[in-house]
Amino acid sequence: MSGQESRVDMTSGAIAPNFFRLAWPLVLGNLLQTAYNLADVFWVGRVSSEAVAAVSLMFPLSWLFVSTAIGVTAATIALVSQHVGAGNDRRADEIVAQTTLLATAVSIALAVVGFLLRHRLLRWIGADQDPQVFVDSLAYIEVIFLTLPLTFLFFAFRAALQGAGDTRTAMWLVAASAGANVVIDPFLILGWGPFPAWGTRGAAWATFVSRLLAAAIGVYILLRGAWGVQLHPRDLRPDPELLRTLIDVGYPATLDGWARSFAAVAMAALVAFFGPAATAAYGIGVRMMSVSWAVAGAVGQAAATGVGQNLGAGTPDRAATVTYAATGGTMAFLFAAGGLLWAVPAAAMGVFVSDPDVIGEGVLFLRIVALSWGFFGGLMVIQGGFRGAGDTRVAFVLSLLSRWGFRIPLGVALAFGWAVAVPGTGVTIRALDWGVTGLWWSYAAGAVLSFALGVAWFLRGTWREGVIDREGERDTAVTDVDTGEGGVAPGEESINQ
Repeated sequence: MSGQESRVDMTSGAIAPNFFRLAWPLVLGNLLQTAYNLADVFWVGRVSSEAVAAVSLMFPLSWLFVSTAIGVTAATIALVSQHVGAGNDRRADEIVAQTTLLATAVSIALAVVGFLLRHRLLRWIGADQDPQVFVDSLAYIEVIFLTLPLTFLFFAFRAALQGAGDTRTAMWLVAASAGANVVIDPFLILGWGPFPAWGTRGAAWATFVSRLLAAAIGVYILLRGAWGVQLHPRDLRPDPELLRTLIDVGYPATLDGWARSFAAVAMAALVAFFGPAATAAYGIGVRMMSVSWAVAGAVGQAAATGVGQNLGAGTPDRAATVTYAATGGTMAFLFAAGGLLWAVPAAAMGVFVSDPDVIGEGVLFLRIVALSWGFFGGLMVIQGGFRGAGDTRVAFVLSLLSRWGFRIPLGVALAFGWAVAVPGTGVTIRALDWGVTGLWWSYAAGAVLSFALGVAWFLRGTWREGVIDREGERDTAVTDVDTGEGGVAPGEESINQ
């Protein structure tokens, strides 16, 4: 299949089948990425528990790097999709070049600074609590910093093709990269064949090789230009105006990822107050939820492309219909999946653990949270609609409110026994003291509240103007998401987790 045949045009034809063609490679790609991430832990687990701890401790740092990569390439989907929808293919190519330039510069700077501060970073995440864990973490992270430019280039490649409506090519590349990582891992980690047993350093080198493969193929595809967009070397000269646009629209996506990461840490810390059984149940429950996040996040990315193309084509009503259809379909699927877990929670928990205390706590978690999966997914798709329109600030605010405005405060209010006297009134505000059950309810309630807010905000229609200025050649006009007045900055995207 040629690159042109793998592109999906969301500006015409039946929405549902076209959207399915756009979304399924993204869903499969996200699931493959999950397998990619699990491969290192699986093989490192054959080395030692310290090695597993070292790789696990890297997750917060890894997510910060990935969030930054998402932010750097965030405007690309909105800008490319809207210009493709408007027929401005040449301008889309210029955006691809500037995204590549920005991703390369930021990733190299981040890699250099991170490598110089690697010892401090490891102490910051607590890796120095065990000498062997610190050694294994250091061996891993030193190579991962070398991998950052390749990771950023892959994100730039994927965003460019996705904006052009080609999600299938990037999916196949993720599959090739993940497959290479799984195959190489045991040779470099355990020392199969002529290779030395490098442990965690071997896991990092396997990641480096697989990312190098993905980046090299991605750059080749962009240079060839047969997949809807093309990287022209002459466009790599810095364009300050367009670079400012990419940064201005991208930084909310980076902040979004950071906020999600820190919220996950904060929630885990709250759960830890209620003992190891609750912590284990929470960890298993969240891993089950990660599958729903992978699906909803991918559909949200597809919605971003569909909305962007239609805004570029001047059909905002069709863009809204794309979002509504994607949201409804995702919610129906996730309500069904959550309902299945709600019906057999003990069996689901038993797949992962045999401890009756953990299973009991996990049953309670699933009975409260599983039926809210549809609201989690619905919000992620609506956020994708905003990102496709270039309203990354709105998507960021919704994410921030979901976690830090609703979930965390509600968890503290419902789970812990405390009382605060209001000065001069004689009134005392008391928490409900529901224990860890209160934290589970904060998950469900936060999902419903943030979804309702997202729907209300989307219905306001402030996103309909899009990012590109169709009155001129330059895409410098954008609606300010807070005031509704004209500003100077466009753009787009984010992920899941």
